[in-house]
Amino acid sequence: MDLPQIKDNRNKIQLMEKQNLNYGVIGNCRSAALVSISGSIDWFCMPRFDSSSVFAKLLDNEKGGSFGIEVENTTHCTQKYDGNTNILVTTYTTPTGILEVNDFMPRYITEKNQIYAPCDIIRYLHLIKGEVTVKVNFDPKIDYARSESYIDIRPSYIKAYTKSSEYNSAYLYSDLPLQAVANHKSIKISKDAYLMITYNQKLLNQDLQRCYLKWQRTKVYWLNWSERTTQFKQFNEEINRSALVLKLLNYDKTGAVLAAITTSLPETIGEERNWDYRFCWIRDASMVVRIMVQLGHINIAHHYLNFIISLFPDKGEKMQIMYGINGEKQLSEQILTHLSGYENSQPVRIGNAAYYQKQNDIYGILMDVIYHHFKLYTTTLELGEDLWTIVRSTVRTVRENWALPDRGIWELRNENRHFTFSKVLCWMAIDRAVKIAELLKQSEYQNQWEKLREEIHNDIIQNAWSDKRQAFTQAYGLDDMDASVLLMETYGFIEPSDPRFVSTVNAIKEDLEYEGLLFRYKNKDDFGTPQSAFTICNFWFINALYKTGQKEEATKRFKTLLSYSNHLGLFSEDLDFKTKRLLGNFPQAYSHLALIETALTLSNDQLNNDELILNNLMVTDKGTTHDQEDQI
Repeated sequence: MDLPQIKDNRNKIQLMEKQNLNYGVIGNCRSAALVSISGSIDWFCMPRFDSSSVFAKLLDNEKGGSFGIEVENTTHCTQKYDGNTNILVTTYTTPTGILEVNDFMPRYITEKNQIYAPCDIIRYLHLIKGEVTVKVNFDPKIDYARSESYIDIRPSYIKAYTKSSEYNSAYLYSDLPLQAVANHKSIKISKDAYLMITYNQKLLNQDLQRCYLKWQRTKVYWLNWSERTTQFKQFNEEINRSALVLKLLNYDKTGAVLAAITTSLPETIGEERNWDYRFCWIRDASMVVRIMVQLGHINIAHHYLNFIISLFPDKGEKMQIMYGINGEKQLSEQILTHLSGYENSQPVRIGNAAYYQKQNDIYGILMDVIYHHFKLYTTTLELGEDLWTIVRSTVRTVRENWALPDRGIWELRNENRHFTFSKVLCWMAIDRAVKIAELLKQSEYQNQWEKLREEIHNDIIQNAWSDKRQAFTQAYGLDDMDASVLLMETYGFIEPSDPRFVSTVNAIKEDLEYEGLLFRYKNKDDFGTPQSAFTICNFWFINALYKTGQKEEATKRFKTLLSYSNHLGLFSEDLDFKTKRLLGNFPQAYSHLALIETALTLSNDQLNNDELILNNLMVTDKGTTHDQEDQI
């Protein structure tokens, strides 16, 4: 192949990266990184998900920094995951040889039955055939590139560091010539090699054999984890990949679940709807845990509930809508003006000012998780009493607040409304509290709470229904439609066969569908009218279509929606209506949990959620251990 054609292939790869967030995610439940389709690490924060970035080319092509491997004279480049693992394989074909780069963050169980998950990225260069020539583009920009990063070449590693007041550093180990690596010189690869970036300086000698063992042990870990995921006849591959993504977003030191690993990827190119999603939203995380339990990963729920318990030091303390992954309560927002943003979409934000908002919908799904915990699992008296205190505290909070307006699921920043979804989730919180009280034989509380549940239910039926639209609408007194009301059926407020729900589904289709996708809502908010499709809403809609008997259309839409993922089956928060490109933070927990939920509906609609969980418990009783690391 001649040089112009090689350059043309490289340009096509770079164009694909820009057009559809064609990145793979690697991680180890401590931090995560995004690797482009051409093999460049363009986003990585260390030592934790929410730490400052070392590579942030994703947010500024010139200043952000990256860690690329450029294989000279590449004629073909492909990328895939190594089976049911979170090990990403990028394969480069050249006229002289074939090279595989296996990217992963180590995670495995040691001989002492402990999890080994350091803040390391290993890039194992596995030569398949012949020989190739590479250049390593190691360009760290520590602390979001807010100050200059320096590089020193030491005998056994390259050190990158800052000299600013907030000192930070990273280390690059390799068996390739360090001088050539640091200076972006051509290096001939005629056998396997490795590159490893670490947060901590290593105490033991690093070599190819040690990296190979970490590679294989990490592979075994993920294969074992995937084997414990419930299998389905339809959409099993998509369910498993989404489950692997959700596992990566589970911060194992506390049990928190992140919304996404990125910040400031815009909902629409050139607009300012850019947010930091590296935090734990109570509602979203509870949704994730609810789904993961259905898939057989039961101890994720135990770990998450311990995180929730840690957030309630005082009985009178109110729960925030979101927390830092270590339980931080102050998530002050800053704007990084020196970064140009993803495709020049500013501002770039770190922190999220939504933490102080009032959202009455955060309690419902959390209470559902607690309910299933009491219903299906044995527990210690201490944990049971802690959870019962949370239940009573939550009911007290809901009683005081359900009738008040709030900011809603979409976090409007400048206006409170009586959102239907918030009211339904308040009803759900009380409904699950009633069921918990019944399980625990607390009849006094059960009788009181049944009256509150009925009061909220009647209020929703009376005020959320619009005779004009013949549908449940976004908020009391409004005729605007909102996709979130599709969850009224999912959470048990209304039967799918109820004519009011069927009519609502049809009204949402009529009002919110555009170019085959759905707006979450169309009325103006703080930033004008939304311009992109919220991915999760499309899964909700498909789920509702199927539940209301429109199964053929639902299945067709689901398969079409799956085709809008990136090359690895990953989804972000939003989709562009016309081009179907991925937009928003990535990979998005919300999108992948809804994908799983919809796939379960389409592939296993005869089996309800509790039956799925009970089946998994029966498998566990027969000897399969779920989430071994959470039991250490």
